[in-house]
Amino acid sequence: MFEYQGKRVVVTGGASGIGLAIARLFAQQKAGVVIVDLNQQAADGAAADISSANGARVESVACNVGDEASVAEAFAKIGGPIDVLINCAGIAHVGTLASTEPADLDRLYNVNVRGTYLCMRAGLKPMLEKGSGVILNTASIAATSGLADRFAYSMTKGAVLSMTLSVAKDFLEKGIRCNCISPARVFTPFVAGFLAKNYPGREEEQKKVLAASQPIGRMGTPEEIASLALYLCSDEASFLTGVDYPIDGGFFNLR
Repeated sequence: MFEYQGKRVVVTGGASGIGLAIARLFAQQKAGVVIVDLNQQAADGAAADISSANGARVESVACNVGDEASVAEAFAKIGGPIDVLINCAGIAHVGTLASTEPADLDRLYNVNVRGTYLCMRAGLKPMLEKGSGVILNTASIAATSGLADRFAYSMTKGAVLSMTLSVAKDFLEKGIRCNCISPARVFTPFVAGFLAKNYPGREEEQKKVLAASQPIGRMGTPEEIASLALYLCSDEASFLTGVDYPIDGGFFNLR
């Protein structure tokens, strides 16, 4: 099951966090993986590490997902075919409507919404030419649940969810599936950095506070999100499209 031999998988934001865990797992399943990331050095390093670990063919491409020219150039380098596109590139922001400045909103929109749109649009063409493909976007529980101090972030993830459903509907008869994953809190390098910056000396204490917001009593791991992505993009999930798939430690139903 979950065999990706001969398939080409593009992962944006693939040099760290959830994207990196996804790139590793798909490479282990013999996919040809392309890591797309803003940081060329980090992308090169991730590709080299994964390749040396299991002998997989891993490429790396630098790209600013919010910039149309950069995305066009990156996907021209990637070329075709593309069997799977997984959009993990994203940024966060803490703030309410009152404290969120227009520049904050624009910055998050540019990466999380425009970036997802531009990469889906670029990845769609080779999928249409092939007559098949899978797109998986990264949304969040913030898309459908009111979270304190996450005004701009929630807006962007709601847009990702809406775009996912629209693409799934419009290209259903073209052989293209489109779903999204909505994680609750996942302990990534971003979260670790956030704790170090905002709670110096109290990181472990605050980590427990974040973990307690999930009924299961802990944050998720990038590897757990990667395992769900592996299924949703596989042939075994061929009956799944237009789905927002929560992976939330019981956040929605058990609070």
